[in-house]
Amino acid sequence: MQLYNTLSAKEREKLIEEAGKDRLTISFYKYAHIANPEIFRNHLFIHWDELDVLGRIYVANEGVNAQLSVPAENFEAFKVHLDSVSFLENVRLNIAIEQDNKSFLKLKVKVREKIVADGLNDDTFDVTNKGVHVGAEKFNELIEDPDTVLVDMRNHYESEIGHFKNAITPDVDTFRDSLDIIEKDLEEHKEDKKLVMYCTGGIRCEKASAYYKHKGFKNVYQLEGGIIEYARQVKDKDLENKFLGKNFVFDHRRGERISEDVISKCHQCGNPCDTHVNCANEACHLLFIQCQECAEAMNDCCSLDCKETHELPFEEQKRLRKGKHASNKIFKKGRSEVLKHKK
Repeated sequence: MQLYNTLSAKEREKLIEEAGKDRLTISFYKYAHIANPEIFRNHLFIHWDELDVLGRIYVANEGVNAQLSVPAENFEAFKVHLDSVSFLENVRLNIAIEQDNKSFLKLKVKVREKIVADGLNDDTFDVTNKGVHVGAEKFNELIEDPDTVLVDMRNHYESEIGHFKNAITPDVDTFRDSLDIIEKDLEEHKEDKKLVMYCTGGIRCEKASAYYKHKGFKNVYQLEGGIIEYARQVKDKDLENKFLGKNFVFDHRRGERISEDVISKCHQCGNPCDTHVNCANEACHLLFIQCQECAEAMNDCCSLDCKETHELPFEEQKRLRKGKHASNKIFKKGRSEVLKHKK
């Protein structure tokens, strides 16, 4: 019984090109009690592998968090399987605005401690006592209210390329970092202000809203379905779009354009740009913003040192990497002294 990938990313990419069929990029999450995550993980892998589903899926005792792509022709069969799982029946699916057949190239279903690394002790508060979910129309009304504080629950590299107008965008590396910072900054407004939160697809706000209610915030709201669903509702209902720029997404696209505004700049030259790339030097792989001109001049690298390494023969690069851990710059997305124009 196959419970793991047998094809490399390059082999899968070739098969997708040869098939010439459209795929849908989808994300969803669901908090639920899963007694045996390992068994459930295997169940998902077996069924989804048969449907040619690709993506990154986390399973834990507290639920499931999935970002994936599925052939458009298999979508109905995929939905039937989801509905056959009791707690996933009619789960909200966030379908990407901009489709890319190569958004994912492997099926990875992993068992984790949590479906989002929030660093919280869930036993200390009621995770089911969540904030009020609102759609795009109500969200637009709320964020125009002078008694509203709008908070972006994403990390710095996400909000840098796109965020809602007048939103507080904490300069943090992780979701957990933002929780205490926001509570401290809004300490005086726990009772007199409406706390309105948003994130990519809604999952981070789901836990954060319960946490902040536990911390004494009286009026807590969250954007249902996150930025992805907001963009869809704005288009379908012809609403005013209050999001500026791109929505950072966690697949090979790295971003979906929500408005034509470019609110960030190339980290190397400072010109307007909102295209995230990974440094081509495999020993670095730093995530940063790079314009086309700098990409050509720097051979897709973040620094001259990385450029020199990347231009060495492949075997020499492997020799230099041997025995070394990947640079921790990988996990400090967009943070490096070599990036002169990082915000």
